[in-house]
This record gives sequence, structure tokens and C-alpha cells, in this order.
Amino acid sequence: MNSSVIGLDIAKNIFHVYTMSEAGKPIRKVLKRSQVLEYFANYRLSLIGIEACGGAHYWARELKKLGHDVKIMNAKYVKAFVKGNKNDFNDAEAIFDAVTRPNLREVTVKTLEQQDIQLVHCVREELKKQRNAVVNQIRGLLSERGIVIGKGINQVRKRLPEILEDGENDLSVLSRACFAEHYARLNTLDEEIKAQDRRISQLCNSHEQSKRFADVPGIGPLTATLVMADVGTGKGYHNGRMYAASLGLVPGQHSSGGKAVLLGISKRGNRYIRTLLIHGARAVLQHIGGKTDTLSLWLKALVERRGMNVAAVALANKNARILWALATKAEDYRPARVA
Repeated sequence: MNSSVIGLDIAKNIFHVYTMSEAGKPIRKVLKRSQVLEYFANYRLSLIGIEACGGAHYWARELKKLGHDVKIMNAKYVKAFVKGNKNDFNDAEAIFDAVTRPNLREVTVKTLEQQDIQLVHCVREELKKQRNAVVNQIRGLLSERGIVIGKGINQVRKRLPEILEDGENDLSVLSRACFAEHYARLNTLDEEIKAQDRRISQLCNSHEQSKRFADVPGIGPLTATLVMADVGTGKGYHNGRMYAASLGLVPGQHSSGGKAVLLGISKRGNRYIRTLLIHGARAVLQHIGGKTDTLSLWLKALVERRGMNVAAVALANKNARILWALATKAEDYRPARVA
């Protein structure tokens, strides 16, 4: 009955396959990386389940080319089906059990272009981390020498050249040279981040979908390109609320005995996208004074009732739903009407 269903536990070099024979007996097989595509090219067309992890989208694309139906599943939902101790074959069996369940939350298989866009964002975020590390190290090392710089990158950019030129402080020739190298490294990282920003802007302007996204208030090139890479055509979600929920922008729930208890936002899913959406919403809230369009009036009333933070999250939630709708319907954004 389940001979056309396979649980595939992927790894770097060794892959584990679990399926059932027509007689209902388990079939387990170990494959080397070089054997995987050849094995499934000669296997009957099947439903193959894969746990979301590094390389999952690549293998899903390759197996789809062979004609198989592939579903990628969140590891959190697969874990509930693991029997006994964790090992590779038990993981493959859990994937086999999970992939046929109804209402399964799948991870949409990403195209190579979507992964390329995510790659640019990953590089940019890593450069930002390196820059923050350099700034924090400069501030910490200067404080050990009795020189205190205020928080923030701009403070370091402004004060460090003045400190290096000040011949009356206690910096030695060696320490002055080291701080000069740190400052040069900071400038290099600034330029590299700006280069990634320009690349992201070019990506945003070269895709119709991201250009539509950028018309939404609070959505810039960063958010537009990243959401485009994440949501795709939007077909992986039944509605906009499900997409907002996948980003952790809906209330968590702890209900029992018929009593509904709603908590703060669940903070599930992609933290980076959620952060960008909320930061964009805060930027919109800073400029609603004096505006009379429907969105601004709604936000003003919400700020009065619940405060800025709740209003920012509410707008981020609304924007996530709007972006899903634009992706699904391939329509241009229609601004809110003036009251």
C-alpha cells in the first residue's frame, strides 16, 4: 500500500531510505551521495519526504526532475514521529510516517534564483556581524586605555580619527597603529555592505514581483527581495494569515477547557524577515501625523489604544498578508484611500 512512499534522511555523504513493501514489511537502504540520483532514476515514481535542512532544496529539485513528488517538512513536525532513540533509520522512518499525514505543513521547494537572493542577504548579514564585532572590539580596547566612546557605529566613525590624531592621549605607537588598522577594516566593511545593498537594489528593480512589493508602505528593497525569495508565488500557503503565522506575527495560544488564551506573538519562522517587517512598520508609524488616508487613521487609533509596539506588529502582520496577496494574484499594490 505504501510502496510508493519513501522517507529519505539526507546528509553530507550517507543517505538513509525507508519505505514499505507491498506485503507491509519495512525496507531500509543506505546510499552514498553519488548513488542517490541513479537509485531514484531507476525507482518507480514516488512520494518522497525530506526533512528541511541543509541541501534539502537542492535534492528536492533534483528528485523532481526525475518525476518524483517531493515534500520538504519542518523538522519540528517530523520529530513527533521518531520512535525510540534517534538514529538515521529512525529519522527516515519518522519522515516516512509524517509525509502522508493530512494537513501537513510543507516547506515550499525554492528555486535556484530564490536561494541566490537569500545568499546575498546572508552575505550582507555576516558582514554586518563582522562590522559590529570590530566596533565593539574598538570600544572595548579603548575603554581599557581610559578612552570611552558612546554606543553606535557612527560614534566610532566620528571619534576614532580624532583619537588617532590626538597626540596628548596615552596611546602608544603600537596601539595607535593597531587602532588605525581596525578603522581601515571598519571602512572596508562599510564599503562591502554598501556593495551588497546596491546588489539588492538591482535585484529589486529587476523583478516585477519585488517592485510591486516595494510599493507597499514600510517595504524597501531588503524586505521586498527577501520576501520574494521566501514566499515565491504564494502557493505554499492557503491564505495570507497562514503566511503571517509562518513568520511568527500572530498571537501564540495556550487554550484549554474551551477557554481561549492568547499570548504575545509566537515568533516562529524566519526571524530576519519578521525583523525587517517590524522595522519597516516602525518607519511608517513615524510619518502618520497629519495624514488622512485609511491606513494612517487606522494606525493612529491603534497607537492610542494599544501603543506603538502593538501597532508596529499589527502593521507588520498586515503587510505580510498584503505581500502574500500580491504574490498570489500578481497584481499591483493599491494604496489606501484618503478619508
